Amino acid sequence: MKFIWINRIIGGILLVSLLLAGLYQPLREYLTIPGKIVLFEGESYNIPKMLPVTATVSAEQNVSLNEQTNFITLGAEQPGTNELLLDFAGLPIKKVDVEVIKNFKVIPGGQSIGVKLNTLGVLVVGHHLVKTAEGKKSPGEIAHIKVGDRITEINGIKIEKMADVSHFVQQSGKDSKPLQLVINRENEEIKTTLLPLKDKDEGVYKLGLYIRDSAAGIGTMTFYHPETRKYGALGHVISDMDTKKPIVVKDGQVVRSTVTSIDKGSNGDPGEKLASFSANRSVIGDISKNSPFGIFGKLNQQIPNGVLDKPMPITLSHEVKEGPAQILTVVNGSAVQPFDIEIVSTIPQKFPATKGMVLKVTDPELLEKTGGIVQGMSGSPIIQDGKLIGAVTHVFVNDPASGYGVHIEWMLNEAGIDIYEKTNAKAS
Repeated sequence: MKFIWINRIIGGILLVSLLLAGLYQPLREYLTIPGKIVLFEGESYNIPKMLPVTATVSAEQNVSLNEQTNFITLGAEQPGTNELLLDFAGLPIKKVDVEVIKNFKVIPGGQSIGVKLNTLGVLVVGHHLVKTAEGKKSPGEIAHIKVGDRITEINGIKIEKMADVSHFVQQSGKDSKPLQLVINRENEEIKTTLLPLKDKDEGVYKLGLYIRDSAAGIGTMTFYHPETRKYGALGHVISDMDTKKPIVVKDGQVVRSTVTSIDKGSNGDPGEKLASFSANRSVIGDISKNSPFGIFGKLNQQIPNGVLDKPMPITLSHEVKEGPAQILTVVNGSAVQPFDIEIVSTIPQKFPATKGMVLKVTDPELLEKTGGIVQGMSGSPIIQDGKLIGAVTHVFVNDPASGYGVHIEWMLNEAGIDIYEKTNAKAS
C-alpha cells in the first residue's frame, strides 16, 4: 500500500510538471509583452491569445478591446493614456501602460542634397613647421595645441572664420606679443598663448597650424515636416575628414545637388555617389544641428521628390518588423526612385540610439548600378507598409549590399519635433 501511494504522488508530480511545461512557453510569451505600448490614433496592437487570458482596460475612453479566437486586439481611438490588464485563471500576469498619441505625418525625402557646414570657431586639422632663422619650429605644437582643437577666441575676440585669424597673427608677430587663445577641446575650454614665427622664405608670420572653417559633401534628404518646415537628412553625424571628429556647427546651408556618376561598391570598398551642387547654388535650407542622428534645420521651400510628395504616417521603433521594405534615393541626375530592400533585423529601442535596423538591398537594378549601399546614400528614407520607418545610415564594408538604418522616431526627436504632443481627449 505504501508503494502505491508513493507511485500516485510521483505520478501527480509528473502530471503537474507536464501541464506547467505546456503552459511555460505561452506564459513566457505574455511576460515579454512590453510594459508600455504607444499607438497612433486609428492603429491597433494584436496580442496572441495562446492561453485563455482575460483582458481589461482601466477606461474605455481612448482604446477598445476586441477578443477574437487567436488575438486580443487593442484599438487606439483617441489620444490619452490607459492601462491594460491581462489575467489568467483569475491571476494577473501582465500590466501594460497604453498611450495613444495623435496622428503624425511627414513628407519622405530621397533627394540628393549638397551640404556645407561652417564650424564654430576654426578647426585645427594639422601642424606644420615654419622655416625660421633658428631652424624649423611649429608655434602651434609649442603652445600644446592639438589636432581636433577649435580656436574660438583670439585676444578676447570671437573667431568665426579663417579670415579672422590672419590680422591677429601678423600684428602679433610684428609686436612680438603672444596671442591669447581660447581653445575648445572635447567640450573643455582651455586658455593658452602662442607666439607666431616669421617664415624666412615668405616673410610672413605663421601659426604652424593647418586650420579649416568649413566642410562640404553630399547626402540624402530623409523627411520634411510642412507644419514647422523642419527637415532631417543623412541619419549620421558629419565628421571632419582629417580629425575624424564630429564637426561642431556654427551654421550651414543645404543646396540642391545632381548625381553625375556612381563609384560601384565591392567587398572592402563601399563605393560612393559622385555629385555636383546646383549651378546657381541656390540655398534651399539651413543647418542648425549636426548630431549622431544626422543634420537638421529648416527648409526655405519644399523640394518635391516626384514619387511620394504627400505626407505619410510614421512607424515607431517597436512597430517596425522584419521583411520587405523600400528606400527612396537618387542614382542618376536628380530623379528619386524607389528600390526594394529587406529589413533583416530591427531593435525596438526604448531610448534614442543609432543603428536600430539591419537592412539588405534586394533590388536587382540598384545592385547592378551601385553594388548596394554607397556613400552619399545615407539618409535615404525607408518605407514599409506605406509608412516612413527610418533612414539608411551606414554600409557594411565587407558586404556592400547590407548596412544599418536608424529609426525615424529618433531623427524626428533630434529635429525638435514632438510626436508625443499631448492633446485633449474628445468628449465622450
